[in-house]
Amino acid sequence: MKKLLFLVCLSVVALTASAQKFALIDMEYILRNVPAYERANEQLNQVSKKWQAEVDALNTEIQTLYKNYQNESVFLSQEQKTKKQDEIMEKEKSAGELKKKYFGPEGELFKKRESLMAPIQEEIYNAVKDIANLRGYTLILDRASDNGIIFASPKADISNEVLQKLGYAAH
Repeated sequence: MKKLLFLVCLSVVALTASAQKFALIDMEYILRNVPAYERANEQLNQVSKKWQAEVDALNTEIQTLYKNYQNESVFLSQEQKTKKQDEIMEKEKSAGELKKKYFGPEGELFKKRESLMAPIQEEIYNAVKDIANLRGYTLILDRASDNGIIFASPKADISNEVLQKLGYAAH
């Protein structure tokens, strides 16, 4: 009786497992083949360089102020020294705030990346979801970000199908 119950349970598990369909995508590969992603990355690089130049210019100004202070300090009164030190510290504070404004966790670069990438990610997600619904997949994994995949058959990779659904040809 126990053997029969065990075989029935094993059969139910086997049927349930075989009824589920899985697929893989390579998100890095998909993104490399979406021109809007490349344009967004280029735009982010340009704005990042522009903002970094602003921060660098402020840091250069701070270095110049500090060198001038060191060269002139012997000729300055204590009040003048304090004033120059305060000016340098204020510039350093401004540089830190500017860097945080542009590159901080909730900074302008983060917001810009979100605004440029969110529509692309949403489009890819919708394409993957449509394919999953059409083909009956219960799970689709990203092989580019999951180090837990040791081996996967190339037949399980639907990345090219996602690109076709998005209207792009695979390279």
